[in-house]
Amino acid sequence: MTDTAPSDTPAGFDLDDFEVRVLAVLIEKAFVTPDTYPLSVNALVTGCNQLTGREPVMSLSESAVLAALDRLTERGLVSQRHQAGARVPKWEHQIRLRHSLTPPMQAVLAILMLRGPQTVGEIRARCERMHAFGSPADVEDVLERLDDKQLAMQLPKAPGTKEARYAHLLSGEAAIPQHAFDADTGGAAPRGGRVGELEEEVRRLRQQLEWLTNEFEAFRKQFQ
Repeated sequence: MTDTAPSDTPAGFDLDDFEVRVLAVLIEKAFVTPDTYPLSVNALVTGCNQLTGREPVMSLSESAVLAALDRLTERGLVSQRHQAGARVPKWEHQIRLRHSLTPPMQAVLAILMLRGPQTVGEIRARCERMHAFGSPADVEDVLERLDDKQLAMQLPKAPGTKEARYAHLLSGEAAIPQHAFDADTGGAAPRGGRVGELEEEVRRLRQQLEWLTNEFEAFRKQFQ
């Protein structure tokens, strides 16, 4: 019997916030710092905790990043690159191979993962360092292709706004902010409304527990 990869949710994946941040940073840095890519764990920690270009700003420890890398490796989304003469292990993403994503698709997906729901104009401006789009229509074309792959979706327009926003689906629809659906659904999010909110809360609590466990283990090892 052959091993099978973990099954994904119908709408993309069910990655937690730490996994999304680590994967997004690997995609981003492959574009903007190719000379130092793949990344060491230290470089990944720095990238995850940047104060600019990140919404929300995070403060991930090395142990939390390593744990996220282990989970992403199990899903086949990242791998360790063994380089001759390298003093420390380096990591690279594999999502381009897993889902046949072109560079423009990778750039848009990464910016949605790093900055949350955004309009076409915001995506185009913020992708500049990774990929320069010639027009808003080019961005819309990429978003449509990501939607076809169930990796991104258009959100209902908020009251008083002219432009729709788009969000990634690597954490599933239940992880999209509740207010994003209020305009067209009267406050009821897809996939069960209140049930979706509770599922998201459980997911976040599990993530926090895992982080605390990793931090405690790192602390305990200092005294062994």
